[in-house]
Amino acid sequence: MKGIQKISFGIWSAFLILISQSDCRKSGNLSSANETGFYFAKGADVSWITEMEASGISFYNPNGVREDCFMILKNLGFNAIRLRVWVNPAEPWNRTPDVIQKAIRAKNAGMKLMIDFHYSDTWADPGKQFKPAAWSSLSFPALREALYQHTVDVLTSLKSNGITPDWVQIGNETNDGMLWPEGRASLHMNQFAALINRGYDAVKAVDSTIKVIVHLSNGYDNALYRWIFDGLKNNGARWDIIGMSLYPEPNDWQTLNRQCLDNINDMIIRYNKPVMICEVGMSWDRPVECKSFLTDLIQKLKSVPGRYGLGVFYWEPQCHNNWKGYTKGAFDNSGKPTKALEAFKN
Repeated sequence: MKGIQKISFGIWSAFLILISQSDCRKSGNLSSANETGFYFAKGADVSWITEMEASGISFYNPNGVREDCFMILKNLGFNAIRLRVWVNPAEPWNRTPDVIQKAIRAKNAGMKLMIDFHYSDTWADPGKQFKPAAWSSLSFPALREALYQHTVDVLTSLKSNGITPDWVQIGNETNDGMLWPEGRASLHMNQFAALINRGYDAVKAVDSTIKVIVHLSNGYDNALYRWIFDGLKNNGARWDIIGMSLYPEPNDWQTLNRQCLDNINDMIIRYNKPVMICEVGMSWDRPVECKSFLTDLIQKLKSVPGRYGLGVFYWEPQCHNNWKGYTKGAFDNSGKPTKALEAFKN
């Protein structure tokens, strides 16, 4: 891939073994890299689940028996859940009480948890990073403190309910920063870095064991990742894990998986940080191709030397019957999981 130096697998493996051993002697980001019983996350973002259930939607296991969706996923091999958080949305979904309800269900199912802070009242993604209405007129120092306090409040509420997330995203698909315009990376990379650091501090203030993720889309786009993470590094930002999204089509997943792996390798060498695929998806009606895509991607992450590939999360696999117009779930129109999710069993 453009911009990535080609090195032999032997040299690459030796390099990662050395840096992973070095990090394991520290109390820092990769202290568990070579521990026995390495935990590879096979996850699902199911943030829509309570809203779907409130709308009367049911879920069925592969045998057609109605069942709680968390248990369906667990029995398919999933071991982690990802949940988004909005600041003050118009409806109750993705507010702190709704997040806590879903997090308790994940804990009761024996699953680990990722919290995805959007720092918005609605969707935040590469094309839009709207500030919460209540933060709209704040100065930049006050905006940083609002981000800090919101992060602490949500995580403290979770902890008071016996839940400590394993991973926390500071922003969602922050290809050009967040909390625009103040935190827009193309305009104010230094301020984006300052926001990341304030979120990092908030997470660690609640629990120092939680790993902090900075998450971008288009995991195949090495130039994007170098630009953002070079900018963050040069401005003193701190993070534990690099997060990626990957949404291929049935006819290009092999190419994008290869490019994504090249990018993963480059990120690890360049920043000495592990990588998590925080979002994946493909058309629900192409389950055979989706299974092949997922199987290959999971294997690629697992094969990264030094255990720097931490896991793969499917985004809203439980969506079916064109829920909210979303067609990249992995349940069929009868409410059962498709063959695609068999990739998570092994």
